[in-house]
Amino acid sequence: MALLVPATLVSAQLPETTLTGWQMQDTSKVAGKPAEVSSATFHPEGWYTATVPGTVLTTLVDNKVYPEPLYGENMRSIPESLNKADYWYRTTFLVPASHKGRHTWLHFAGINYEAQIWVNGHQAGSMRGAFIRGDFDISAYIKPGTTATLAVLISPQPHPGKPVEHTVANGVGKNGGDTATDGPTFLSTIGWDWLPAVRDRDTGIWLPVTLSASGPALIKHPFVTSEISPDHATADLTVATTVTNITAAPITGTLIGIIMGPGGKPIEFSKKVSVDANSSTAVSLDSTTVPALHIADPHLWWPNGYGEHRLYHLSLSFSIGDPKSPGMSDFITTNFGIRKIDYSVSDSENLTISVNGVRIMVRGGNWGLDEGMKRIPRERLDAQFHMHALANMNLIRNWVGQSTSPDFYDMADKYGILLWDEFFQPNPSDGPNPDDIPTYLANVTDKVLRYRNHPAIAVWCARNEGYPPKALDDQLKIMMAKLDPTRLYQSNSADGRGVSSHGPYYWRSPHLFYNLNESFKTETGSVSIPTIESIQGMMPEKDWETQNDDWAQHDLAHGAQRGDAYPSELAKRYGPIRNLADFVRKGQLANYEAFRAMYEGRNAQMFKATTGVITWMSHPAQPSFVWQLYHYDLDPNSSLFAAKKAGEKIHVQLNEANYGVEVVNNTPEPLTGLTVHLTEYSLAGKVTSEDTKPVAFVPASTTIKAFQFVPATREALYFVKLELNDSNGKLVSTNFYWQNVAQEDFTGLDKLPTVTLNAEASSRIVGDNTHIKVTLHNPSQSIAMMTHIQLHQKQSGKRVLPAFYSDNYITLVPNESRTITIEAATKDFAGETPLVAIDGLNIDVKPTTGEVSIAPNLNAQPMHWPSSNLVPHQ
Repeated sequence: MALLVPATLVSAQLPETTLTGWQMQDTSKVAGKPAEVSSATFHPEGWYTATVPGTVLTTLVDNKVYPEPLYGENMRSIPESLNKADYWYRTTFLVPASHKGRHTWLHFAGINYEAQIWVNGHQAGSMRGAFIRGDFDISAYIKPGTTATLAVLISPQPHPGKPVEHTVANGVGKNGGDTATDGPTFLSTIGWDWLPAVRDRDTGIWLPVTLSASGPALIKHPFVTSEISPDHATADLTVATTVTNITAAPITGTLIGIIMGPGGKPIEFSKKVSVDANSSTAVSLDSTTVPALHIADPHLWWPNGYGEHRLYHLSLSFSIGDPKSPGMSDFITTNFGIRKIDYSVSDSENLTISVNGVRIMVRGGNWGLDEGMKRIPRERLDAQFHMHALANMNLIRNWVGQSTSPDFYDMADKYGILLWDEFFQPNPSDGPNPDDIPTYLANVTDKVLRYRNHPAIAVWCARNEGYPPKALDDQLKIMMAKLDPTRLYQSNSADGRGVSSHGPYYWRSPHLFYNLNESFKTETGSVSIPTIESIQGMMPEKDWETQNDDWAQHDLAHGAQRGDAYPSELAKRYGPIRNLADFVRKGQLANYEAFRAMYEGRNAQMFKATTGVITWMSHPAQPSFVWQLYHYDLDPNSSLFAAKKAGEKIHVQLNEANYGVEVVNNTPEPLTGLTVHLTEYSLAGKVTSEDTKPVAFVPASTTIKAFQFVPATREALYFVKLELNDSNGKLVSTNFYWQNVAQEDFTGLDKLPTVTLNAEASSRIVGDNTHIKVTLHNPSQSIAMMTHIQLHQKQSGKRVLPAFYSDNYITLVPNESRTITIEAATKDFAGETPLVAIDGLNIDVKPTTGEVSIAPNLNAQPMHWPSSNLVPHQ
């Protein structure tokens, strides 16, 4: 081996360009055969300007044929015929003159469901399945330096099934249906209890189409794996790839690699490779043959909350000819992380995920689909993963593989969110097995090859809540052992290794979350009411104060979430509901109770009876009333901050099942010299008891009981504030609970007097973002409950979305102050000054004007709106 790395290598790669200027039309409205449509002489008339990447329905909405489908009940008026038609997509592009003497390639990153690709009157190839790439050598059909015509015939999945509709009368309907027959597709778009049927079933070119050039040899499927020493002092890398010769003559060339690490010097290596005609050669390099692949002091990739999420970058090129002046045939890059993942520990048979030797208590969220119509720009995904990281989440379950896009995996790596990543089969009761096994396996294979370098991926899972057919499962086990032997293959998301699913999915009292029947819970959830502004933005005003089919369309109806019963249960627990604003205000109390307990209930038995819990769901595919940490518009509700509270690395909590005061240590190091202070308050805000207890030692990755709490008050309704301090008296964690002797009756909270908070705010610009600091003070002798701050543009009143809050929905005891920071993109203020609007259960605020203004959020106050019969009195 010799080091043959030209200085210009990285800059010498040929550019890959994204094709634009697309048009689209239903094939029934297009006269002409494929060869004609893809010719330069064809003139499309009456075609739509196409949204690519995007779906057929997105194009039609963007062209004003249909209104926004996810608003109100608009989807009901869009015809099912969209999933019965074929569609032409067409564009023209200039083939660069630099492609002369090289092979010109078209790359399709993702279509749904089937495509025929035509270039200048010739069929270049076809694709089938939503999760497979298509690479087509079009050199025979084009001439460098001239314009070419590309036409793509897109067909929807052959079994679109009967749509699942959401209504008050029928509830959210039965999940799924015949669409599962087609396997690798967006099968959830037939309709699920979190998404009504999407009329085109997300047919279209949903990921970009690009153009590139190569020589006679291609580099394919690079794969970097690592072995880390127990003390993390060194790592040994293995770099594997395949070199493919696409010509009828043997070739010999040099494979050249460069690895760039975080802040380090590049690692450079090369190897001479010979490849027979029309064949492929596997290449594998490791530290025994390339000493540079033995790395000292590696920068490890850690899950969120456990360390930094460092990435390395690999560039590979293959050059043919004179090594001193090589002709580069192909160039490929990939990111990877150095980390070691294990799935078991010596003291348990249950699935226990450890990363770099540290046990990870999984606190995760399910994603059913990233967006109902696959409108998922990278910036939006970034915000969604950012919110998961803020919520102290460390895993996302990619349910049935519905969110498989390159940006999804990039964001998981960036924010340290592990992925439980699935293939394309739902619960057997929600749809039949796929009938085209070759297409299914081809899509699985390409998905694994495409994404296996992402350190975030922790588990590959074949099926949701069921096993694949045995013959298929056996085939997958063999295949996965070859494609990715580094990760766990789990056949069933609800069985094996202590894993279980099956909910429940409805709101329930906090103490019920402490009843554990399985170690690793992949699905359990609760109703999760959004802010009033989010509700007002998802349906017309005529529907705000009536629980009608519009509410059902957005998932609050009969079903697993018991949405039909939820409003009356909310009123029974928290008192009569005046109107929508009151429904939202009390809904935030219920959100917080349930989502905090969902994770604190698992904290109580961390690494004893449980190793993980994944909420159903953390992310909404459409505007919804249920199963979410934040709304579709990216406005977080109290559920996010409840999960954030429960997921603190060092945490103090009240066990709401047995009233033990517990200290949770989510770190790999023991804790010493802590103290817990408990203050009990009456409804009137008076201190009824106080206690301070030392906590001498908390082992790593452990929860211990500090002491038993016995209420001193004789009142039924009271409050408990917990504070955990370190040996220097610094506050490490605080937590606040509203409690009742009967557990279920908090109607007395309506008796809390209004508290007018003092607030001040300042801002500063940091790069492209505005950072705002808000300090709240409760000057009263009463409890100020669930204070919610919301960032707006001052002049227009529009919310600034997304905005990232260090905390929210906080409760302040008498004379307490708290500071919250907010981060938002400066561009999202549209040149206006910031306004912080404040509301809460019994909250008012003194308005101020300055560089950041403060004002009460009148829109969220129940008395701002007339009384309605939204929730009939019981």
